[in-house]
Amino acid sequence: MQNISYNDSGDGYPIILLHGFCESKNIWEVFVAMFSIKYRVISIDLPGFGQSEMIDNREPSIELFSESVFSLLQELEIQECIMIGHSFGGYVTLSLAENHPEILGGFGLFHSTSYEDSPQKKENRDKAINFIQNHGTEKFVTNLFPALFSTKNTNKYKNQIEYFIRDASQTSEDAVIFTTKAMKNRPDRRHVLKEATCPVFFIVGKDDASLPLQQSLEECSLAKESLVFILENVGHMGMIEATQKCILQVGYFIEYCLNKKR
Repeated sequence: MQNISYNDSGDGYPIILLHGFCESKNIWEVFVAMFSIKYRVISIDLPGFGQSEMIDNREPSIELFSESVFSLLQELEIQECIMIGHSFGGYVTLSLAENHPEILGGFGLFHSTSYEDSPQKKENRDKAINFIQNHGTEKFVTNLFPALFSTKNTNKYKNQIEYFIRDASQTSEDAVIFTTKAMKNRPDRRHVLKEATCPVFFIVGKDDASLPLQQSLEECSLAKESLVFILENVGHMGMIEATQKCILQVGYFIEYCLNKKR
């Protein structure tokens, strides 16, 4: 298994936090600080991002990422956890929920989706790969991050956006391209929501340009037990655009899942 970087804080029931595309575990710093008071919180650099080694010489797939996470959880002797995945991290969470459902006492899609890419989105992935090959990671993420925020918030969070761009610029072109291909090739996983025996959590931004609101609302109803939080004036980055609201709602979801076990 390639080297996976992670932060392990606190004691108690394990909460796993997975970041989004071109992000790192640093995106969850405030969440780790808050939740590690009551729980064991593990934030992970997914392969190729942050300080984790990338996956080499394999056909790109989301399953490779989820198996890396599962191997780490086995190494840490975690038999059950609650997992929250942002965007790309949500794809990884769904893959793990499909292949290792027994390890999840609940899982959350934080601005993420169980749908596969539309033909237009797949075409955009190919354009992104071509752009990265021609212009590099830094230029790509300079365009990427501002578009993830609500247009109402891009100026307000200018400093945070600049930080994310600096952080993501260190990511290798190969890792960004590999992950883009994995996201493009991922299958539809709506059946995972339908078959889930644990509670599922959704955080949805009304101004999310990456995920149509109507599509998000439709998939929220697929799981047997869903908790849904819809955010006004928020795009794809609720953990920054509405930090305290998201912390409160994630905390409620964790307690909801744990109370079902008591």
